[in-house]
Amino acid sequence: MQTESVRSVAADTRGKHRISAELKRLEQEIRHLEEELDQLEKIEAASAACKEILSNFETRPDPLLPMTNGPTSPSWDQWFEGPQDKSGCRCWIL
Repeated sequence: MQTESVRSVAADTRGKHRISAELKRLEQEIRHLEEELDQLEKIEAASAACKEILSNFETRPDPLLPMTNGPTSPSWDQWFEGPQDKSGCRCWIL
């Protein structure tokens, strides 16, 4: 009988330790979330910042992309559109 009571006490202390560890983890997570909320309250409204960024991007063209209104060379279209007449195609892949 004594061994059963010793086992129940040992099991109980392990359970208390697990519960204590879980509580500490939850408290740490709560503190982390509270810090994030404080930071969010200090930040400017996201929609205003997004509108400003969009207006900057829309007004300036990308310096790395050339400005073209159409294909620079019509001969390049053949590579992207495929053959117009499939019966006249001599390539073995298609």
